[in-house]
Amino acid sequence: MRRRAERSSQLRWRQVLLPFLLSLFRGALPDQIRYSVPEELAKNSVVGNLAKDLGLSVRDLRTRKLRVSAEKEYFTVNPESGDLLVSDRIDREQICGKKPLCILDFDTVAENPLSIFHVAVTVQDINDNVPLFKQRKIDLKIGESTKPGRTFPLDPALDLDAGPNSLERYHLSDNEYFDLAEKQAPDGRKYPELILKHSLDREEQNYHHLVLTAVDGGDPPQSGTTQIQIQVTDANDNPPVFSQDVYRVSLREGVPRGFSVLRVTATDRDEGMNAEVTYSFHNVDEQAEQFFNLDKRTGEITTKNDFDFEVASSYTLRIEAKDPGDLAAHCNIQVEILDENDCAPEVIVTSVFTPLPEDSPPGTVVALMKTRDRDSGENGDVYCRLLGETDFLLKSYSKNYYKIVTDRALDREEIPEYNVTIMATDRGKPPLSSSTTITLHVTDVNDNAPVFQQSAYLVHVPENNPPGASIAQVSASDPDLGPNGHVSYSIVASDLEPRALSSYVSVSSQSGVVFAQRAFDHEQLRAFELTLQARDQGSPALSANVSVRVLVGDRNDNAPRVLYPALGPDGSALFDTVPRAAQPGYLVTKVVAVDADSGHNAWLSYHVLQASEPGLFSLGLRTGEVRTARALGDRDAARQRLLVAVRDGGQPPLSATATLLLVFADSLQEVLPDLSDRPAPPDPQAELQFYLVVALALISVLFLLAVILAVALRLRRSSSPAAWGCFQPGLSSKSGPGVLPNYCEGTLPYAYNLCVASQSAKTEFNFLNVTPEVAPPRDLLCEDASWVPSTSHGDAEGPFASDTILKGNNGAKDLPELPSFYNTKKRQLETHSFPRGTKRRPLLCWILGFSPECRGLRADTLASRSPTGGSQGSKQDLRTRMAAPQRRGDYRGFILLSILLGTRNEAWAGHILYSVPEETDKGSFVGNIAKDLGLEPQQLAERGARIVSRGRTQLFALNTRSGSLVTAGRIDREELCAQSARCLVSFNILMEDKMNLYRIEVEIIDVNDNAPRFLTEEMNVKIMENIAPGVRFPLNEARDPDVGTNSLQSYQLNPNRHFSLVVQTADDGTKYPELVLEQVLDREEEAVHHLLLTASDGGDPPRSGTARIQVTVVDVNDHAPVFSLPQYQVTVPENVPVGTRLLTVNAIDPDDGVNGEVTYSFRKITAKILQLFQLNSHTGELATLEGLDYEESGYYEMEVQAQDGPGSMTRAKVLITVLDVNDNAPEVTVTSVSSSIPEDTPLGTVIALFYLQDRDSGKNGEVTCTISENLPFRLERSIDNYYRLVTAKNLDREVLPVYNITLKATDGGTPPLSTETHISMKVADTNDNPPAFPHSSYSIYVPENNPRGASIFSVTAQDPDSDENARVTYSLAEDTIHGAPLSSYVSINSDTGILYALHSFDYEQFRDLQLRVTARDSGDPPLSNNVSLSIFVLDQNDNAPEILYPTIPTDGSTGVELAPRSAEPGYLVTKVVAVDRDSGQNAWLSYRLLKASEPGLFSVGLHTGEVRTVRALLDRDALKQSLVVAVQDHGQPPLSATVTLTVAVADSIPDVLADLGSLEVPHDSDASGLTLYLVVAVAVVSCVFLAFVTVLLALRLRHWYMSRLLQDSGGVLVGVPPSHFVGMDGVQAFLQTYSHEVSLTADSGKSHLIFPQPNYADTLISQESCEKNEPLLTSIDFHECKGEAQSIQQAPPNTDWRFSQAQRPGTSGSQNGDETGTWPNNQFDTEMLQAMILASASEAADGSSTLGGGAGTMGLSARYGPQFTLQHVPDYRQNVYIPGSNATLTNAAGKRDGKAPAGGNGNKKKSGKKEKK
Repeated sequence: MRRRAERSSQLRWRQVLLPFLLSLFRGALPDQIRYSVPEELAKNSVVGNLAKDLGLSVRDLRTRKLRVSAEKEYFTVNPESGDLLVSDRIDREQICGKKPLCILDFDTVAENPLSIFHVAVTVQDINDNVPLFKQRKIDLKIGESTKPGRTFPLDPALDLDAGPNSLERYHLSDNEYFDLAEKQAPDGRKYPELILKHSLDREEQNYHHLVLTAVDGGDPPQSGTTQIQIQVTDANDNPPVFSQDVYRVSLREGVPRGFSVLRVTATDRDEGMNAEVTYSFHNVDEQAEQFFNLDKRTGEITTKNDFDFEVASSYTLRIEAKDPGDLAAHCNIQVEILDENDCAPEVIVTSVFTPLPEDSPPGTVVALMKTRDRDSGENGDVYCRLLGETDFLLKSYSKNYYKIVTDRALDREEIPEYNVTIMATDRGKPPLSSSTTITLHVTDVNDNAPVFQQSAYLVHVPENNPPGASIAQVSASDPDLGPNGHVSYSIVASDLEPRALSSYVSVSSQSGVVFAQRAFDHEQLRAFELTLQARDQGSPALSANVSVRVLVGDRNDNAPRVLYPALGPDGSALFDTVPRAAQPGYLVTKVVAVDADSGHNAWLSYHVLQASEPGLFSLGLRTGEVRTARALGDRDAARQRLLVAVRDGGQPPLSATATLLLVFADSLQEVLPDLSDRPAPPDPQAELQFYLVVALALISVLFLLAVILAVALRLRRSSSPAAWGCFQPGLSSKSGPGVLPNYCEGTLPYAYNLCVASQSAKTEFNFLNVTPEVAPPRDLLCEDASWVPSTSHGDAEGPFASDTILKGNNGAKDLPELPSFYNTKKRQLETHSFPRGTKRRPLLCWILGFSPECRGLRADTLASRSPTGGSQGSKQDLRTRMAAPQRRGDYRGFILLSILLGTRNEAWAGHILYSVPEETDKGSFVGNIAKDLGLEPQQLAERGARIVSRGRTQLFALNTRSGSLVTAGRIDREELCAQSARCLVSFNILMEDKMNLYRIEVEIIDVNDNAPRFLTEEMNVKIMENIAPGVRFPLNEARDPDVGTNSLQSYQLNPNRHFSLVVQTADDGTKYPELVLEQVLDREEEAVHHLLLTASDGGDPPRSGTARIQVTVVDVNDHAPVFSLPQYQVTVPENVPVGTRLLTVNAIDPDDGVNGEVTYSFRKITAKILQLFQLNSHTGELATLEGLDYEESGYYEMEVQAQDGPGSMTRAKVLITVLDVNDNAPEVTVTSVSSSIPEDTPLGTVIALFYLQDRDSGKNGEVTCTISENLPFRLERSIDNYYRLVTAKNLDREVLPVYNITLKATDGGTPPLSTETHISMKVADTNDNPPAFPHSSYSIYVPENNPRGASIFSVTAQDPDSDENARVTYSLAEDTIHGAPLSSYVSINSDTGILYALHSFDYEQFRDLQLRVTARDSGDPPLSNNVSLSIFVLDQNDNAPEILYPTIPTDGSTGVELAPRSAEPGYLVTKVVAVDRDSGQNAWLSYRLLKASEPGLFSVGLHTGEVRTVRALLDRDALKQSLVVAVQDHGQPPLSATVTLTVAVADSIPDVLADLGSLEVPHDSDASGLTLYLVVAVAVVSCVFLAFVTVLLALRLRHWYMSRLLQDSGGVLVGVPPSHFVGMDGVQAFLQTYSHEVSLTADSGKSHLIFPQPNYADTLISQESCEKNEPLLTSIDFHECKGEAQSIQQAPPNTDWRFSQAQRPGTSGSQNGDETGTWPNNQFDTEMLQAMILASASEAADGSSTLGGGAGTMGLSARYGPQFTLQHVPDYRQNVYIPGSNATLTNAAGKRDGKAPAGGNGNKKKSGKKEKK
């Protein structure tokens, strides 16, 4: 009661003192009003009369608008009474927190005038908050080993009240073990601590429950409580204990992975973490760890891998259970594996014989294999079979050995590859099986011929195809492989001429593509047929043929040819006369035309292109008949001209034109004929001259032919007559196909033609020495087939000849001595000529591979296997045939293996056992195999003895010389058999001669070569210092790979006082040590103990291994952490960077390990502090997470705690004081602002009001405000920190429409801070600017004839105003032009100002136009502006000159101007007058003469148009002169007009008619002299020709007489030296077949060998000209050959070799001559040829040839070009070529004499004369 009375007295004094102090402050600070109120006042409570205190009248409150201005309005002003009222809840703790003095500052604003007043209200505290703990329940953990007197800090209670109402004391509920102590922090706050009075016992009481009470000092006092729950934690003093020491379990080896074996369980009497047991393997083999998994939490053991009974039958596992204090227990697990049939049989392929030839006989061994099964008993009994239906059989050879043999014949084309699957199955339950697949490849044999995809091919080719283009492709397939399936193509037959075939088509030997070698012509060749052959490259080669028919399609490539009307001899058109009395339908003439094309391309139609009188004549569309369409009238012109077009029906159509001149000849007065159109009267003198010229030309040609013939006969006697030899009457040639049957792939050899004449007195024979590689199929000798060896491919008995042999019928004595090399060749050929023998050879020779006794048979067999006999016995072919049997010799191994494997011998049933110690040297003796098998040592090598093992490394080797078994390398028993009691190695000895197997077993004896070894050299054991003596700790056992007495026997431990050793023995005999604790450990005395463990075996001498043991004494947690200071303090500025380390707390724990590891954390702090600070749990560093702010809080208090690993804790306080810095920039608050003002706003207008404030104090809170100086505004300060913005200058939106005003507020701190606020002020527009044009006027230039509606100009007016005030519309002022409104000529777009022309202006109508355009804006009121436009029309050249004189008569004829014959040069005949409606240069006219009958007679003035004579008129000048005058302007482009003037050279019209009757042919005085010269020339040439013929006949008779004398002497060849025989070895092959001509003449003294140019033809004459006689060494009679040659008609060479029969010269459609296409040799054909040449020459002369040919082209230039004349057609007899050479052999004599080669030139001379005619 006494305390309460004292507190009431103090409160009364405060209530009295506070108003007194406030009155003092009010007097001191008259500008600030202060009030005091308690917190938690009701809403609308009166604080004071603010209006009275401010000196304001109540009546003025509404006008002054007194109001409160603050961020949060706790108060409001009553506008009626002026009282300051509470408007919101006032909570002192929320507003001011723990501050001792809580004051609310705000401003009040009064307007009219604007005044600001400061008000401060002090808030008084009341006891409205009770002390509260942060948690309702406090949990503490205290170890039972904690000593009494230990203190534990508790969380303090919080009381938001201040002063005496805050927290005063704490109280703890009564209990036996704990007490309470109060402590006070430096800031005066109190916090409790719990003190332990007595030791705790977890077994007696696990938990303790207490109540802590906190009481404040208010009246009445208030209190708060919290519950304290203390948990007594246990100490780790009990190790885990297993339920069993040994576990036993059995598993089948087929259990799946992850199968649960068992679960071990160990229990720990401790609690919590001390009772958490973890399991692990302890001292377990690596092999066991590969098969088992152990869950460290549950102790469940599962399988990790698949078990194999054959690898290991049992496993021993050792499990360790350990708690967190490293106390451990151990147990053993025995796992037994039960056997199952889990090993599938294995198939091991020993040998595979692949590839197999497809002709292998049945029973051939292809593979050898064996089987193996690791299981035993029935599980290891294996049988094999082949899967699927195959062409093979599986046969058992011996135990576990099998062989695969062929069951039937193989066919590679059907099955090229076999995948044979062998399945091996055991007899287990269930049975297991495995399979192996072997791949057998079948090699190819050439047993399939190529097959074409189609039986025949039909190809359509359009004519005029490009040469070299592909026209077709044939494809043949061959199922064989390699060369046997490689197909090449060739042309073997055709219905074309053999010589011309290669010039038409060719075929690619690789792709089968057929190419056209020339452009086909449908008019000459419409179809032809080819036979193509596809041949493979096998041996023998197989082939197939196919027929290809080529159809040449027609194209429209020939224009129609007009046959009638023809042109006159001088090239002019002829006249047809029409009587004026002709009735409609009268047939005037007919146009006749033909077309060389066919079908639609040859359908002709006739059309009139141009007519003088269009409706006067009609033309038949299909007939070409020209008829009158109406009756002729008097007004019709006397001369009519029709231009007729003849068009075919092709696409595109071709046409020809013909001009018809029709004359109405009834009245001469109606027409004035041209002298040039009037034919001249016949001249008898000229006709005589013509016949004389023809006669002279004919005689000259005959004379020239006679000279050429004589020269040719003379050349035959020269030294190089070969070019003429084949043209003798007794000459024939023979040609073969030129293809060897066995030619190399892709090549074709030459074929040679040997031509021999039979009339020579002396002949030199050049023998072709052809090697067998390129032996020709036959010798090409004329007249007798007995000269040619047989080349029939089907004749196997035919001989082989390598040289050409000449022999006469009269006996060997008549023949020249044969060259020596022939006999050598003959012997070679006799050796290589074989008959077709048997195809099979003896089996023994086939196996032995051609032993010496089989060589003769091999040669015969080689010859017999040649498919074509001797004709193919080339060296290349011989090497190929010899190689084939050698390859076949490789297959003899199949037969040998079949014979060996076919002998089934039983394997030896017994076996041999040896023993050898491990680690013996290489080559050490093991046993005598030969002796134990009862054999001699040399028999092992003879019988092919070798060791056969089951895939493992060879440990032993067989010495075949001594018969001993020796070691092949190092033998390690532990590597082979591991820990097995007995180690046996088994293998087989194979005798290859009889395929016998002998089983051998070798036992490996163990030696003490391994010392005991621990898995780790050092073992670590951890033991807590409070463990009782007698506890055992298992250690890792040592391993010794040896067995028996050599294995591990004992363990020993070095002497010490704390530990001893006990050795345990497991069920499997394994010995392992255990460490026993003898005395209590003390970590403070000795933290680590070092021991040495030794393991020894029982060998002699014994071996041992050691391991170090390190025992670590684990500490017990009996110390709590201790802070270095009870309270930490720090002072920092508020602008420290984030992450700055403020201080570091440090606590020390004397315990070790986890017990001494201290972690730091906050203890019961506010969320705000957690956001600002962070504490490193390991280092104790306290750092900032966010920036500190003095304005928010200048002081922070927090509590941290330090805790060790087990949970012991201690606490300390941290106090942080924040220093203020100038870190707050001033704030600008815009109270009122206008976003837009009109541009006509008056000066001084207020546009914005804003307020400045700064949260800092002192100089840091003093704020100044500025704006930019170049703005039309200024700042005016109001009261306090209020500013207003007013206008200082007039505004203009067009100058600046928007003002961006920047208000900059700066405080007075160091450094000063500033804030910028931007105000955007828009200036509103007023319509104060009219639209303005860029120019005052515009000039527009528009060309006339402009399109209607086109844009001609665009005007634009700009208005600087905006929106509607700136939207401009355009209009035209109304006006009239030529009586029409302006709007009908021009319009304007009101929006864009674009002007459009509504009419096409005409410069000739008006030339300029004046407009006025008005631009008006849309303001209110609207403003406008005008501009003038001048449109000027520009002239264009759109009017052609108009001829005023001479005027054109109405009847369409031209006027006649008279020129007197006496007119002098410069006489004005007439004048052409013309005008042009254009202006400027477009109207400047110029005159020129386009055409005149007499070019040099008249001239036209360039600018005057006057027609004047240039020279005096002569009598020979034509009566009628026609002038065409052109008048042209100077526009671009220029326009012109023409006028035709007819000038009659006469004084008057009657004089003109009189001149027509006096026309006479002028007399030529030189004609008679020319006639005389021609007569003399004919006579002289005739005489010379007769004299030459007489001499030539005399010389020929003499020659005939001498040849008869030569024939009587015998006419045989004697004494020809061997040196004249020339050999031609190594002739290379080419891709095409060439035909060479070898010509031997009989008229010269010495013969030469000539190689003509290939003509891509196989023969010159038919093959039947030579017949076979005798096979070899036959003779020939020259006389007989001569007689036979006379009976055979010689076919002259085809001089027109490029053309078919339809292309050769002759009459249209003629088929003259024989089938070989010879040159016409009768008079009728010659005349027709001359006529055709003459017609062609006429067409070339007058330019009317429709075929486009030139002179001498015979109309062929349309196909072969304008340069193709007769002289371009080569004479085949004159040009021959050598393949691979650039030389061209022609008539040597002709070249030497400087004469052109004969042949076809005589006809050219005749045609030349007719051309002159």
